[in-house]
Amino acid sequence: MLLEDYFDFQRPDDIRLKGTRVGIETILYEFIHRSRTPEEIAESYPSLTLEQVYATILYYLHNKEAVSAYMTDWLEWSHKMQEEQRRNPPPVVAKLIKFKAEREAMKKADDSQLYS
Repeated sequence: MLLEDYFDFQRPDDIRLKGTRVGIETILYEFIHRSRTPEEIAESYPSLTLEQVYATILYYLHNKEAVSAYMTDWLEWSHKMQEEQRRNPPPVVAKLIKFKAEREAMKKADDSQLYS
């Protein structure tokens, strides 16, 4: 089996483990940025085998420059999407934020009455 046989190259910016919906960025983020071991990663993602985790890490090590660029693009896109969601939250999230603010205002009002 070739190393590339472990992956489904859907697009240049979307590489997934064959037979799953898990992108290589998921495993590599855990490995590179969170310093998790392959065993810890496999435990966290029951749909993956330890062999798939090792194959992803090996693919990264064999293609470090290209995969590092892939990860950089993914991280930039993730940050952009997080900022977009922060600025324009879905209606249910906006409603929860409003509810939380109202509760905190009520709590402050109750606290100030206790100490008056």
